[in-house]
Amino acid sequence: MSVKLFVPCDTTALSLGADRIAAALQREADSRGATVEIVRNGSRGLFWLEPLVEVETAAGRLAYGPVELEDVAALADSGLFEGAQSHPLALGLTEEIPYLSRQQRLTFSRIGITDPLSLADYRAHSGFAGLEKALKLSPQAIVDEVKASGLRGRGGAAFPTGIKWQTVLAEPEGRKYIVCNADEGDSGTFADRLVMECDPYMLIEGMTIAGLAVGASQGYVYLRSEYPVAHRMFKEALKRAYEAGYLGADVAGSGRRFDLEVRLAAGAYICGEETSLLDSLEGKRGMVRPKPPLPAIEGLFGRPTVVNNVLSLAAVPFILDQGGAAYADYGMGRSRGTLALQMAGNIKRGGLIELAFGITLRELMEDFGGGTFTGRPLRAVQVGGPLGAYLPESQWDSPMDYEAFAAFGGVVGHGGVVMFDDTVDMGEQARFAMEFCAVESCGKCTPCRIGSVRGVEVIDRIRAGDNREANLELLTELCETMVDGSLCAMGGMAPFPVQSVMKHFPEDLQA
Repeated sequence: MSVKLFVPCDTTALSLGADRIAAALQREADSRGATVEIVRNGSRGLFWLEPLVEVETAAGRLAYGPVELEDVAALADSGLFEGAQSHPLALGLTEEIPYLSRQQRLTFSRIGITDPLSLADYRAHSGFAGLEKALKLSPQAIVDEVKASGLRGRGGAAFPTGIKWQTVLAEPEGRKYIVCNADEGDSGTFADRLVMECDPYMLIEGMTIAGLAVGASQGYVYLRSEYPVAHRMFKEALKRAYEAGYLGADVAGSGRRFDLEVRLAAGAYICGEETSLLDSLEGKRGMVRPKPPLPAIEGLFGRPTVVNNVLSLAAVPFILDQGGAAYADYGMGRSRGTLALQMAGNIKRGGLIELAFGITLRELMEDFGGGTFTGRPLRAVQVGGPLGAYLPESQWDSPMDYEAFAAFGGVVGHGGVVMFDDTVDMGEQARFAMEFCAVESCGKCTPCRIGSVRGVEVIDRIRAGDNREANLELLTELCETMVDGSLCAMGGMAPFPVQSVMKHFPEDLQA
């Protein structure tokens, strides 16, 4: 009788030795005469337990982790291949691990369960059900479902996805494009990578539905160049999707065409901004374009273009399968559906958490994150990437909601949550925000290009005790100028971390 084992194959698990663990498990099974089938599944997103090894039993999958190479023999001795749970690394049923069982997984319902490249696995877990329903609907009906869902851009801007699609649909017939922004560059974020490594057909399905909705026959995925595993996995998934007829001239036998290609990004943070991304995709240097015209009207090669983040497009298959109302049942206020929260930094239990909008930061950091990795008191948390504000304890009871965060100057962004304990130098963090902007600015507008360089200099003078009060006033004015005068969010948001440090951690801007 064959025993099925699961060993993740995503970047995080691989970096922690998952390939070596899989090989060791096979050798151990062979030496004991056990027949095993090792499935390289996607990660469950419980990074603090990686590599997480699972064994299929009649009761469900049993989990063990974090497994190291030297643990394999002892795990086999304790009855791993028989599903025994006597080893100290035994975690019980995977689905009952509290970190996982308390989540509300809609977009990430398949990760860790399926073989990412198996079309049969994907179909067995509701894969392509949304596409099949979309093929029976008119373009306007598809757009209406996305509108009804309340889905907003998950890349950070939070613009209503259905409104963007409606704009492109309303443009005259002709060449239109679907562009997926997979240039995931925010610190502490990895949800886009998990989609592409652990459930790539979901993104292919979402983009195909988007093409049907707006009348586009060509899509591009602009993928972060630092993601070689995602690149390899997604290219293979594309190949298999074409071979199975889910892409190409006759999508799922419908007679409708949709082609999809992946392009590696330029290695610049600014290319995560949609218009800079389009310039880069066209083969130019990534420079921010003025708006108007909007990309939905004049985008890639001057044609109407939907530009959406990975997570926005990945939510679409569920919405078309279950209906916009089912997705909108989750969340609060104008923030509907679920948010992929990515916990990182000085944290005990880092990983991916998918929950409906509304959970508080404190619940996230304490109940899921387990506090700091060092065990020291938590001092600050940055939400929304390197341009997000640093939040003090007085703001940790705020619900994760676009409007609630905007009310106090915070940003939800791409859902990255990076924690810092009480040893952090917040003055240095403020300086880093300006320095980051100076390095990554495309240089097109003066407030961002010059302001960020001057910002670093002014913060250095403040920290050196050089005419502190006058320089603090100058820094305040400089931040306001960058916020109000920058062409895009790069320069417009770079002051947010600085302003939050000036307001909540002023003592760290002392000499």
